[in-house]
Amino acid sequence: MSGRVAIPIRGKKKKPTKKGQKTQITEMAEEKKIIKVQEGITVSELSQRMGVKTGDIIKKLMTGGKMTTANQTIDPETAGIIAADYGWKVEKVGFEVEDYLPEITDKPEDLRARPPVVTVMGHVDHGKTSLLDAIREANVAAGEAGGITQHIGAYSVSTSRGDITFLDTPGHEAFSAMRSRGANLTDIVVLVVAADDGVMPQTKEAIKHAKEADVPMVVAINKMDKEGAGVDRVKKELADNNVLAEDWGGDVIMVPVSAKTKMGIDLLLENISLQAEVLELGTNPNKAAVGTIIEARLEKGRGPVATVLVQEGTLKKGDAVVTGTDFGRVRMMMNARGEQIDELLPGYSAEVVGLGGVPPAGDTINAVEDEKAAREIAQHRALKERQAESGKTARGTLDSLLNKMQVSDQKELKVVLKADVSGSLEAVAQALEKLSTRKVKVTIVHKGVGMMTETDVNTAAALKALVVGFNSRPESGSEQTAKVLEVELLTYSIIYELLDGIKLKMEDLLEPIRTEKKLGRAEVRALYNVPKLGVVAGSSVLDGTIKRTAHVRLWRENKQVYSGKIASLKRFKDDVKEVSVGFECGIGIEGYSEIKPGDIIEAFEIEETRPSLN
Repeated sequence: MSGRVAIPIRGKKKKPTKKGQKTQITEMAEEKKIIKVQEGITVSELSQRMGVKTGDIIKKLMTGGKMTTANQTIDPETAGIIAADYGWKVEKVGFEVEDYLPEITDKPEDLRARPPVVTVMGHVDHGKTSLLDAIREANVAAGEAGGITQHIGAYSVSTSRGDITFLDTPGHEAFSAMRSRGANLTDIVVLVVAADDGVMPQTKEAIKHAKEADVPMVVAINKMDKEGAGVDRVKKELADNNVLAEDWGGDVIMVPVSAKTKMGIDLLLENISLQAEVLELGTNPNKAAVGTIIEARLEKGRGPVATVLVQEGTLKKGDAVVTGTDFGRVRMMMNARGEQIDELLPGYSAEVVGLGGVPPAGDTINAVEDEKAAREIAQHRALKERQAESGKTARGTLDSLLNKMQVSDQKELKVVLKADVSGSLEAVAQALEKLSTRKVKVTIVHKGVGMMTETDVNTAAALKALVVGFNSRPESGSEQTAKVLEVELLTYSIIYELLDGIKLKMEDLLEPIRTEKKLGRAEVRALYNVPKLGVVAGSSVLDGTIKRTAHVRLWRENKQVYSGKIASLKRFKDDVKEVSVGFECGIGIEGYSEIKPGDIIEAFEIEETRPSLN
């Protein structure tokens, strides 16, 4: 065996364990059993973090009435309740947007007076826009569909007492959210009431919004040039709604005006300016801008265009901005007169071009340090929206499941909705959803700002939906695509007509109500074989009328032997549409020839009526 080299065995030898020694189970320290979440956490991730079976967590959630799956998101509060059962804690940690927003402490010496923001509110057709026209000496109402303002407009006007920024809000009930938003943005509300019409439903709603926003009110009693105008009657109706005029012992200034003759316009502006002086409106223009999106739309050639009202700071050309999930850089600003400007001071509004998308009206817009910060904020908000969306189904309960089963026979009208501006889109979408009844549900499968595109038509075709445009027209090519795909395109410019049109479409989904209407009876006296017609019953009309288009039943010895339709109806040799009582005629019955003398032919019609949505 000489000459052989021993090859060592690789690896370590296992050390013998001492007798009685067991594997130690280590328990995690209490201070480490903490799960940090932002807006929510999926069931599977929670189970992995705690080392608990996913099925056990789902069972606990079901016990609490929540139907979930492993990949659904639950909110931090629900996760905390589940985690507590296993000795864990859930801490909600937030993404602080404030960390990305420049902060400047306002000093009294930095504050500068700004123009008041005045919202004009009131019932539809009471002359809100006409009053603004008189103030601006412009003519906007003539360009409105049916003379109705369909979205908020923002205009700054110069007066002898300084500048005033006006917001015009719609009066139609579908635009309640936009009126509310207008009241919350404003310093002073001008309530327009027609002197010949008085307080109406939207007038009451405007009063409610103004009081909720806690802003001073000035009443403009408009249309004083009309017959039947009564100031005292309007004041009494307003007093009944807790709006008491100054000369009646209250604190609300009321000014009789006429938008048509410009009577009282100067007095109205003077009172608005006096109210603004009392409010002592001041802000620091030397800081990053904070404002609100009044309106937004998609324009060909310019992209997303947002009407912005700056409330704090100054918005400058080139600023990086973020609003909701959209961000960008201010490329261009244009004031109400169509002039390009480089900066927008607090209290003023302008159209801003440069955002990456069309933001919803009412969103806050912030100027930030750079585009990186804007992107970070927008991406975080988008993430929150996705989590909230995925968590919607997780919040379903057993009750909601039962409710779904109960409305399984409910019809559904699917709609792809397009509008010219984001505020109108939001208002019309809410109005459409409110049309839903127990019989027919309106579902908006997609909505957007801009023209009706081929993509919208393809989406509608795939989902079997209508394409509805509000102040939105079809793009070139989309109408042809709609014809090929058999998709219906509906366009409207007035909200009343849109809602009425959709109600008709909802009714069309329901089965018509069929009722039978008796026409008359005829007795068979003789039978004739007529070439090409077959057996024709020579009959005498006993009562009522026999019509060529009628349905018939054949009775023999008080028993029904056949039911069908009339094939032919003749008087002598002539075809006729109907034969009245007392006359004789020849009746051919479609698909039946076994007729006998003495048989009774009973004629009737089926009437179809449109069912009620309720």
